[in-house]
Amino acid sequence: MSGDGRARRGRAWRRVWGRVEPAALPVAGTVSGIGLWWGVTAAFRIRPLFLPAPDDLVDAFRREPGYLLAAGWATLWMTLAGFALAAVLGFLTGAALTASPVVERATMPLLVALNSVPKVALAPLLVVWLGFGVQPEILMVALIAFFPVIVSTTAGLSSTPADLRELARSMSAPGWRIYLSVRLPWALPQIFTGLKVAVALALIGAVVAEIANPDRGFGAVVVFSSTSLDTPLAFAAIGLLAVTSIALFYAVVAAERLLVPWARTV
Repeated sequence: MSGDGRARRGRAWRRVWGRVEPAALPVAGTVSGIGLWWGVTAAFRIRPLFLPAPDDLVDAFRREPGYLLAAGWATLWMTLAGFALAAVLGFLTGAALTASPVVERATMPLLVALNSVPKVALAPLLVVWLGFGVQPEILMVALIAFFPVIVSTTAGLSSTPADLRELARSMSAPGWRIYLSVRLPWALPQIFTGLKVAVALALIGAVVAEIANPDRGFGAVVVFSSTSLDTPLAFAAIGLLAVTSIALFYAVVAAERLLVPWARTV
């Protein structure tokens, strides 16, 4: 084969690998991790009570599919509701802070102090204030996911280059037009960075709320299965939590690529 033919084949292979690599590497890493986990449990003969093997998790799911799927739906619904609330309130708060530097300097220490409060400590108070049910759990999710959205929104809206704003003003654009056409598009990549962090925290918040009040969701499965020493069932719930987290993260990534095609970060 001539040198030109080999070069063309090399370029074609690199193009194909460039398309396959984003999906192939995460799959390869996941399969390798599961294989290592399986090998450790088999090599050291670890009892399922202490560390179940991957096939023990599959058996647990086959044993309780309805229970785990119902718990997964409850956790997913609570996560999405709290994440949506955190995203809306976080964006509005960040936009309000960037509208006035005085308000930002006066308010940001309070927001940082609120974020530093352990949210688990607030769980009993939320039940006292809002009663039993989903409302305190959704609020717990929103509180945990709220701060990254504020920080990313504030940073994004504050980072618009001054020359772009001056150019828009020189064209007699009104303030709201500058905001929508210049500042917001410039800030979207950073806002989505905060949303990707927030969606993972939202799932953690849902599980924290469910463990504090174990009446539904994956958190309740972990609590009850740990009490009954059914470790494979607890690990099955944790494994489904990991899958849910990956799905939610890449759903936000897909939304970012759709809405912000000029700034692909993942």
